[in-house]
Amino acid sequence: MYCEKCKKRPATLHFTKIVNDEKTEVHLCEQCAQEMGKVNTMFTPFSITDLLSSFFEVGGEGQQTIYGQQALKCPQCGFTFGDIKKTGRLGCGHCYVTFREQLMPILKRIQGRTEHSGKVPKKIGGQIWLSREIKRLKDELNKAVAEEAYERAAQLRDKIRELEGKPVDGQGRW
Repeated sequence: MYCEKCKKRPATLHFTKIVNDEKTEVHLCEQCAQEMGKVNTMFTPFSITDLLSSFFEVGGEGQQTIYGQQALKCPQCGFTFGDIKKTGRLGCGHCYVTFREQLMPILKRIQGRTEHSGKVPKKIGGQIWLSREIKRLKDELNKAVAEEAYERAAQLRDKIRELEGKPVDGQGRW
């Protein structure tokens, strides 16, 4: 999407104004937005690293030493939690495992959850869909039992058993 004013540069700032239930959207590049006075330049220079680093500022977490011991290091990349706090990035995929206890509350605060719910690779997509569907049906079953809707609960139970009995091949399909 290009800037609505100059029509040359990509629009990086998107403004939505709602007046009397009437919505107006304006899409501008940073330069045109500054010219129009839509952006206070004092607040624009920040990076995603700064944003993520601010979430890591949780009382005392990630200190370099804990009770006189050296801080935990990722065995694959050598990053410490202090390094993650400084850069706002993890050193490698194994850091998620190594620093799980420190990262979970932060990820939950940033994203609202600690479980991935987006796109998945096709090879294992069926398997993940199946486990999510079974979990959803079990939650629905518990709700039906709590509401004493036993016929619905029996149908859900049967559906769960059917799904749990389905084999999943190496391609993630039934």
